[in-house]
Amino acid sequence: MQNLHEPYSDRPDEVLVEEFRRTRDPDVLGDLYARYMHLVYGVCLKYLGDREEAKDGVMQIFEKLSTDLPRFGVENFKTWLYVLSKNHCLMQLRSAKRHRARFDAYKKEEAFVESSSEMHPLDRDEGKLSRALEACIEALKEEQKACIRLFYYEKQCYQEIASTLDLEEKKVKSHLQNGKRNLKLCLEEHHVGDE
Repeated sequence: MQNLHEPYSDRPDEVLVEEFRRTRDPDVLGDLYARYMHLVYGVCLKYLGDREEAKDGVMQIFEKLSTDLPRFGVENFKTWLYVLSKNHCLMQLRSAKRHRARFDAYKKEEAFVESSSEMHPLDRDEGKLSRALEACIEALKEEQKACIRLFYYEKQCYQEIASTLDLEEKKVKSHLQNGKRNLKLCLEEHHVGDE
């Protein structure tokens, strides 16, 4: 007799994959994922090197599965999940590295600005643009702001943004389009480039 908490546990991966594709039943996906959560956690821990980040990774990868699994012709779920998990971690590391590099560059710029008595006019314009751009992004509607930051700062594609924000891809495209238009109008109001 089957355990109520494990209704599909004796069924092969490929059967569960096919059933999830057909029904989108989260319980089927949950059972399938539960078999390999320890593997995903191990991959995340290996690459991210932090238990809390690894636990977050396990949850984020599970969320990705619901959108990614139906779109791919997965023949070997375990191998596919391993590659998906590894790629997720590498993207996290790349994003963190970009943030660190951006922060380090900002700190160097701050030190330089503090030590230089007079800036070149072009540097002043760039600083003005940067401040105006940040103010204009902050003024956007929440969805537009989130989409703009994920697309331009986090380098996420439409599909990743849709998954992150739980939106349809066409909504993401719409928010990006409207956000860019609103940013342009806002920057024009700030007279960026004019002196």
